[in-house]
Amino acid sequence: MRILIITGKLASQLVKRETSKSEHDICVHIINTPIAAFLTPKRIVEEIRKYGVNDSDNSNKNLIFNIKSFDIILTPGLIRKDVNYIKEKLGIKTYKGPKDAADIGIVLEMIDKLELSSNVPADKLIEDELRKRALQSIEEFENNNEKIHKLLKKPENILVGKLPVGQDFPMRVLAEIANAPLLNEYELLKRAEYFVKSGADMVDLGMIAGETKAEHIPGMVSLLKKHLDVAISIDTLNPVEIKSAVEAGVDLVLSLDHGNCEEALPYIEEKNIPAVILPTDYNKNWVPETVDDRVKSIEEIRRKCNNIDVLADLILDPINSTSIVDSILACRQFKEKNHEPVFFGVGNVTELLDADSVGVNALLSGIAMELGASVLFTPEESGKTRGSVKELTISSKMMFLSKNRNSIPKDLGINLVLFKDKRRPDIIPEEFDIPVIEAIEDYKFRHDPLGSFKIMVEDGQIKVIHYMKMKPQIAIKGNTAKAVYDEILKRNLISRMEHATYLGSELEKAEIASKIGKNYIQDFPLFKDIK
Repeated sequence: MRILIITGKLASQLVKRETSKSEHDICVHIINTPIAAFLTPKRIVEEIRKYGVNDSDNSNKNLIFNIKSFDIILTPGLIRKDVNYIKEKLGIKTYKGPKDAADIGIVLEMIDKLELSSNVPADKLIEDELRKRALQSIEEFENNNEKIHKLLKKPENILVGKLPVGQDFPMRVLAEIANAPLLNEYELLKRAEYFVKSGADMVDLGMIAGETKAEHIPGMVSLLKKHLDVAISIDTLNPVEIKSAVEAGVDLVLSLDHGNCEEALPYIEEKNIPAVILPTDYNKNWVPETVDDRVKSIEEIRRKCNNIDVLADLILDPINSTSIVDSILACRQFKEKNHEPVFFGVGNVTELLDADSVGVNALLSGIAMELGASVLFTPEESGKTRGSVKELTISSKMMFLSKNRNSIPKDLGINLVLFKDKRRPDIIPEEFDIPVIEAIEDYKFRHDPLGSFKIMVEDGQIKVIHYMKMKPQIAIKGNTAKAVYDEILKRNLISRMEHATYLGSELEKAEIASKIGKNYIQDFPLFKDIK
């Protein structure tokens, strides 16, 4: 295929380098502008008509090509307007390339498989295509009933309710509703629905340590079973609460240990439901201290629970508490000797670490995958772990793809790169012979005669209340900053330029906060400096 690539001066060297190994016949035409985003379809047409097409290679700098000799034209992805105008004027199929010149090589590799667009940058199309393929492969696996039936015959795989769980399946995410008995029905269901929407495969009813709230359990289980199509578990060591939960129809019990096993196990055996087992005896406040003791203790519990399916929780310790390394080693040692699925309490680490949860959850999911873990367990109790269920859902899929493709968890089609970019721009800014002025904050507030605004984020949406003389007049809601300020402009609710720039800045902050689940407070920075 003969392809004409249009670019600006700053990106030209990178474009040439990225296209040098392409199997296609490439011609790179550099338009005399420093930044590709400044180009317009009209300007591209005018330049080609006036000067023709020059090959950017120095040896061919005087060689002019006939535009009709090209099969397609790729423009920079940063051009704002639809580039179909170029096709209409020049008669050559024209599409947007990637926003980042470093991705042009990938676009050329996949160009025969992509349905390129005159409006959407090619890197977005590649991302969507890879994501579609990745999710499709997981969906095909999950819907292969014949294969699932065979896999469930292996000792390392079990059923929790209707959900296949085990080493051969994607790691299942179990989301805990902490202190569930303290919530009313509306709060409980809303919390559970949020977890399911985030991707949770199972929802756990966390009970209150040291108290017996068995009378609440039948209603809670019934409510969630009625409205949700996921497995429901109970998190308690109290035999009375376990009995109530089993009779109410839970699909999984968390947990059995040496202290409650003798009393609670008969209830679980009668209903033949699986349980999580611990290497502890919390009745005596005993926790094994060494790796060998953990493994030995949980194997002893396993023998007691021989008539039911179990998931082994070796207890993932927080960093620098007992030892996160020892707890990981205990998981590995247990898994090397036993077939039972392993339960991995990710929340034990994320809740007790002052770091954003995204990278921590991804890393722990990778460790869990290597250990052969089957369930990733987490609450979302602190602000820094908000979104953990969704993060674990995505990272579980990443690790499943990585394991099945026998590759590192990179370029899989799905990712958890939220706050940074995978690639650094390889462009040296051009120096301009113009004055450089150091910006100084010296804005003095002047009241806008058309009023003021209170900005907030509610349920993932931006909400703005317009005030006149301290009295609310109208509320405007929208999913994006642009939608909100477009509505404000249409209604003529703003008159001063400095007020408009302030409003645009704050609305953009609010939109970012809504997308990443961060708290938004008007007039305060969204991010802290790392110190």
